[in-house]
Amino acid sequence: MLGIYSSWKLAYADFLFQKDTEESVRSAIRLVPDGWEYYMRLAQFDQEHAEELLATALRLNRYDAQADIELGLRFEAREDFAGAEKLLLDAFAVDNTYLPRWTLANYYLRRDNMPEFWAWARRAAEMPSNDIGALFELCWRVSPDPEKVAGAILNHKPELIRQYISFLLVKDQLPAIATVALRLVRSGDQDTDRPLIFSVINRMITANDAATANTLWHSLIQQHWVIADNSVPNNAEFAREPLPVGFDWSLPEYTGLHSWPGSSGLEVEFTGSQPEDCTVAEQVVNLSPGNYTFAYAYHTSGIPAATGVRWQIVDVKSKTVLADSADLSSAVLAHSVLSFMVPPEASLIRLRLSYRRAVGTTRISGTLVVQTTKIIAFP
Repeated sequence: MLGIYSSWKLAYADFLFQKDTEESVRSAIRLVPDGWEYYMRLAQFDQEHAEELLATALRLNRYDAQADIELGLRFEAREDFAGAEKLLLDAFAVDNTYLPRWTLANYYLRRDNMPEFWAWARRAAEMPSNDIGALFELCWRVSPDPEKVAGAILNHKPELIRQYISFLLVKDQLPAIATVALRLVRSGDQDTDRPLIFSVINRMITANDAATANTLWHSLIQQHWVIADNSVPNNAEFAREPLPVGFDWSLPEYTGLHSWPGSSGLEVEFTGSQPEDCTVAEQVVNLSPGNYTFAYAYHTSGIPAATGVRWQIVDVKSKTVLADSADLSSAVLAHSVLSFMVPPEASLIRLRLSYRRAVGTTRISGTLVVQTTKIIAFP
């Protein structure tokens, strides 16, 4: 009979606790006075007696790190810094997870104890949560130097490195990302981390940082995270599905315009309802200043001459069109070349297949197949 009553008492106390009002929690304590979690919750309701309630919770459960933390923060608020530090260190002693480490890093920052701040920030980074951005923000407040933050808290864990890269992207710290991104390529997982590295490369291309973009791209190739060709452009015969990165083909989709890599090369269908001015395909290539020839083979069906389908060579930085091909139109396989010069101030070049409706013509309806492409440097 006593066992039945004890079980009922525990169950009813839990029911009262779940109601989550100050009075229901007090009633639960009256039924089960050694329920440490009840005192934790009551401390949030009864701020006047919170310290006493938290101390009771700790007495009932010495391994309640949350009570250590909350009581320690209250000690800090009333300037009992020695007591606060002891309680926060006690929390870490019984709970080695992220929260006590993060709390201690914050505490030492508020106390202006920089050696201890960096030590606990590093310990927090050793066990990152799913979103550790707040820790990076904390470090950034202390030192908005990405190299110093990386040297102080980064380790070999991919989950930490990828979050730091995302943080630096938000802060627009592109020059600092390169070294960190290379660490991720060496230690990360290609299925998980390749999209992030692609986004970094694309940001570098947008910023016209050819050296960094090229270094990251070749690191992906060396680590076998991507399949790429030694020829320029990459994927020159459209034999593979393009990757979502600037150093492979981009094939934009529009109403009335469809492009895909097929058995014969790049196959493009114009239905007549496509935009009057649009990109069909493009790829960024890294070229040294000098003279080049772009060779390409293609054939068309139903596309008249001089109707606006052409290749363009565009400087990524200035967006200047360096060269335009003749309009593409040939019922039989045609081999054509386009000569161009990369000026001294340029290095990233956008190879673009575009359509712009020619004046006096209607929008085209037909097909285009590009079999091969190749860029050759003049001696």
